Amino acid sequence: MIEVVKLSVGPYDNDCYVVSCSRTRRAVVIDAAAEADRILEACEGREVQSILTTHGHHDHLGALDEVTSALHIPWHLHLADVDIAGRKPDEDIEDGEVIEFGDVALHAIHTPGHTPGSVSFVFEPADESDVYVLFSGDTLFPGGPGATRWDYSDFGQIMDSLEQKLFPRLPDDAIVHPGHGPSTTIGEERPHLGEWRARGW
Repeated sequence: MIEVVKLSVGPYDNDCYVVSCSRTRRAVVIDAAAEADRILEACEGREVQSILTTHGHHDHLGALDEVTSALHIPWHLHLADVDIAGRKPDEDIEDGEVIEFGDVALHAIHTPGHTPGSVSFVFEPADESDVYVLFSGDTLFPGGPGATRWDYSDFGQIMDSLEQKLFPRLPDDAIVHPGHGPSTTIGEERPHLGEWRARGW
């Protein structure tokens, strides 16, 4: 089964996740944003394999060097966000890639719009004892999509990512863990897709 530890870290209240397999204790970190000491404490007792970064904005990378150095692990980023991050990852994330650790597999889905290389990660349960889990970065929040105010952002594209790649794939009880703030469910947000598209943000 999947285990998720959620930490709110740094001045922008970024959400960092330590995601692990309950049987093997193998794990990954999603978005090592800030407060490396707290992230490392949450990793204790787990065999962390890598850091997965949802996108290249600097508020999602603040603890990257400290955590990778302490745990001797690689970090992963979609190559379309290299310029935004200002650095190349140890390993790139490809659309459709499956990241496995123990009995847990996360499916990487390229969901551009907030940034060109934004990626969401989906856990699809093998049986009914678990639920679907989406780690959406800054692509989906309670109440709407992530910001698209930069020149490299695109509101139509982020809505296409939601409407074509994420919502059709996920059931209503799927838990959504975003890059900032509280979690939600697909069912809570699904009825509002048309409203978001119409309002334009």
